[in-house]
Order: sequence, then structure tokens, then C-alpha cells
Amino acid sequence: MTLLCQIFRSSKKPETYLYVDKDKGLEDVPEVLLKQFGEPVPVMSLLLSPERRLARADAREVLEQIAAQGFYLQMPPTPAQLLNRERAND
Repeated sequence: MTLLCQIFRSSKKPETYLYVDKDKGLEDVPEVLLKQFGEPVPVMSLLLSPERRLARADAREVLEQIAAQGFYLQMPPTPAQLLNRERAND
């Protein structure tokens, strides 16, 4: 399964991104989430497949979330996630 995905950056919350089906845009994103997210700033479009490597998300999970709810919300990494990443690189 592949999907042409549009990614938006939050204007209110640093390092927060919304992934959506490019054909549908933001139509499936709940209004309450969009209010908290702020103005969606387009970042990029990409062809997403389960095998694709993403910096901070699992592509298979992103695809599953978009199929189930119409979007995937990527939040900033927690301090614990950052620490684990640093330890893994040592």
C-alpha cells in the first residue's frame, strides 16, 4: 500500500506535524485538533509506503492511522525518547 501524503507543520506547537492523504487534505481532521494545531503550514508531499524510512515516525503506523482516522499526528519527542536515541547512538 502506498499513499501520496501531505505533511503540515503546526504554527502553534513546535515540532508538531499532521500527515494526511493529499487527495483529502484536512477534511478528516477534527476541528478541535485544528484549533489547537493552529494554522497548518504545508511542509512537503511524499509517496509513503510501509517500507519508507521516516525520521521520527514508523511509516506503517502513519499509514494505518491515516486509513483509520484520516490523519496522523506527530508530536515532539519526549525527553525520555531523546535520551534513548542518544544512548542508541553511543
